Amino acid sequence: MKLLRKWSRILHRDIGYFFIGTTLIYGLSGIALNHMSDWNPNYSVEINRFTTAIQLEKTASVKENIFLLLDEVDNRDNYKKHYYPNDNRIKIFLKGGSSIIVNTNSGKGYAEYLKRRPVFYEVNYLHYNPNRFWTWFSDIFAGALILFAITSLFMVKGKKGLKGRGGIYTALGILIPLLFLILSL
Repeated sequence: MKLLRKWSRILHRDIGYFFIGTTLIYGLSGIALNHMSDWNPNYSVEINRFTTAIQLEKTASVKENIFLLLDEVDNRDNYKKHYYPNDNRIKIFLKGGSSIIVNTNSGKGYAEYLKRRPVFYEVNYLHYNPNRFWTWFSDIFAGALILFAITSLFMVKGKKGLKGRGGIYTALGILIPLLFLILSL
């Protein structure tokens, strides 16, 4: 048992050090993804309102007028395409997922700019397993989490270990998810 305790501490410590970065990635992205209904963890949206006198009704020359508008409110090089969702509204799509919507009767409009959230965009990208290598790496990390759980059972002995306070925490850590499942299903 002494040898098992010793190797549990060694493995737990050294593998834990190796996976600190990965733990932070999945911890941050897990919190962000848990609250997707409250906010967009990948992008922030900035809205700039404006009024224009440029005519944007559906005509043969509308594309040149769109470029004139973009010279005022954005950059004509960002133009991708446009369409009319209804008779008095034009939606102009820009590079990077941004867009401009203008009421063609009043000239009132707004530009909606998407900006990547620093850190959250990157950790969420990795959380979604972007390629085969990262999938394998994250599978190894998941195995390491299982190893952490098992080795933690043998690291401490006595009243602070599995026979005492550690056992109570272990039981609660198993009981809470089970109760949640029982009450949710």
